[in-house]
Amino acid sequence: MFNHFSRDLTRWYAKHKRDLPWRRTRDPYKIWVSEIMLQQTTVNAVIAYYERWVKVFPTIYDLAKAPLQTVLKQWQGLGYYNRAKNLHKAAGILINEHKGVIPKNPDTIRSLPGFGPYTTGSVLSIAYDIPLTIIDANVRRVAMRLLALPGIAGTKQDPQVNEYLLKVLPSRGAGDFNQALMELGALVCRAKEPVCVACPVSKYCRAYKEGKQEIIPQTKKKIIKDIHAVIAIIKKREHYFIQKRPAKGLLADLWEFPGGKIEPGESKKAALVRELNEELGVRLKSSKHLFDVKHFYTQFRANLSVFECLLFDQPKTDVTRQWVNFKNFSKYPMPSGSVKIIEKINLLDKRK
Repeated sequence: MFNHFSRDLTRWYAKHKRDLPWRRTRDPYKIWVSEIMLQQTTVNAVIAYYERWVKVFPTIYDLAKAPLQTVLKQWQGLGYYNRAKNLHKAAGILINEHKGVIPKNPDTIRSLPGFGPYTTGSVLSIAYDIPLTIIDANVRRVAMRLLALPGIAGTKQDPQVNEYLLKVLPSRGAGDFNQALMELGALVCRAKEPVCVACPVSKYCRAYKEGKQEIIPQTKKKIIKDIHAVIAIIKKREHYFIQKRPAKGLLADLWEFPGGKIEPGESKKAALVRELNEELGVRLKSSKHLFDVKHFYTQFRANLSVFECLLFDQPKTDVTRQWVNFKNFSKYPMPSGSVKIIEKINLLDKRK
């Protein structure tokens, strides 16, 4: 049965797989880049980023020698910026310790920054056809339905999922098999409204036989937290003041306008005064509300109130605080919320 399952699945994949740019190569570096980009991101969103990335950094050597700021700028908009930082760090290690070659040994590759079980399995199976299992959200959902496992699709299910995958994983063609599982989850065995009539392995699926495919896995309610913040636009002739976020924590090493969260019971004006004093040691002279921006992050929604600010004293500059001409914003990696602010400033300037 297990051999029949893998055969039926890979035959379906050969016929129905999407034509994606990273599927046209066996270059381990490019497969690695695509797999990191695809984590927490949709396929359609990744395509343009991937194609742009391999033009700017066509080899591990190009990535390793590039400044981190350039790497983060190319990543801008994909989120989870630690992924890009780990790519950059791991590239340097591969150049220094492995002559720029991604090793085939799973234990060796697991020691690199950003290489967990999933990335190790996906890169080595796809690039080198090493028979390793992979578990991502799509694979976990497919396996849970095949086995009719109750509960929420989380890592607690992975031991049982992996035990099953080890039984059905072929000794040859592991990369195609793993991609077929992910593709099945993306196109057919979807989170909502699975298309069971088009599934090549429905005859092996316990959830389908029991009519439970719509309730397995159990859905988890997502709680989105609202964050309200004030943003200060400080201008000096044609230059804008921006600052770099700390090297650790949320949105690390990205550039942004000064500002921060509004404390409970605090007015927006009071928040501006406090944030400018705490962050820059400057005093607010006057402020004018320009516009509001909303941006969704993974676990919260940022509500940004943007103000044009005049100060009594100018903020000090250093390597993390700079005056930047509007046309040079493109050189600075920024959070998506800040990019939206720049776009709105540009529209306002054009109307003047």
